[in-house]
Amino acid sequence: MLLALVLLLGVANFALHRAVLESAHPLLARTPWFRMLGGKFSLSLEFVMLLGAALLAGEGVALWAWLYAGYTLANAGSAWLILSGRV
Repeated sequence: MLLALVLLLGVANFALHRAVLESAHPLLARTPWFRMLGGKFSLSLEFVMLLGAALLAGEGVALWAWLYAGYTLANAGSAWLILSGRV
């Protein structure tokens, strides 16, 4: 159950990340590492975080599933701020 939750949150994180990358927001121009390799570098970091959380959640460590859920909420909040033009 924890693993399924982490994987669903991972799909949401990748969707939010891709939407921010495609938004061409001026904030992205100030952070060149975010768009390094056409955004693949930051997407790779996103994958590493998902992999770590999934491996630990698969072992039954519920704390990492909750931490990843918190990360997803923070990610959703920041994506909303960027995509809505509030930042």
